[in-house]
Amino acid sequence: MFASMLRGALCLSLAVTATLPAGARTLLDYTGECVPFARTASGVQIYGDAWTWWDQAKGKYERGHVPKVGAVLAMAKSERLRLGHVAVVSRIVDKRVLMVTHANWSRIGGTRGQVEQDVTLFDVSPDNDWTQVKVWYRDSDGLGGSIYPAHGFIYGDKPVAELSGKSPDYVGSLIDAYAR
Repeated sequence: MFASMLRGALCLSLAVTATLPAGARTLLDYTGECVPFARTASGVQIYGDAWTWWDQAKGKYERGHVPKVGAVLAMAKSERLRLGHVAVVSRIVDKRVLMVTHANWSRIGGTRGQVEQDVTLFDVSPDNDWTQVKVWYRDSDGLGGSIYPAHGFIYGDKPVAELSGKSPDYVGSLIDAYAR
């Protein structure tokens, strides 16, 4: 049993490593756009701008409005998100609070593109269906003030183990979400 589990973990590790850009040792070392990161992290094999993922997933992947670890949240095109955004669910904290791991959101060291792990995301939609969200933003050191439209979740079948850290800040996530 242990040998089988070890082989499975090794295969997953090799599959992830094979899809990483040159120079990245792990998925968390990736630097670039959100789309290639989400594709590698979730196993959802969709290409093109993030705002197109929801429609492209129809008939290929299950879609819905309930967060699940490893699912891709497809954010819609908007004035602030001209190409949309995709992020992978890393933890579910509360019925309206979750954590995502994603690339190319906050500026880190003055530049975009890096991966952020276990970032707070809060459902602010009137119907509690994750169609409007607020996202933690490093530059403001807290939950951003902007509300972003989202289509929903695309459910893949092979999330990567690295999505969530060993000690995510659940309390901080809840404070970020509910204290504002």
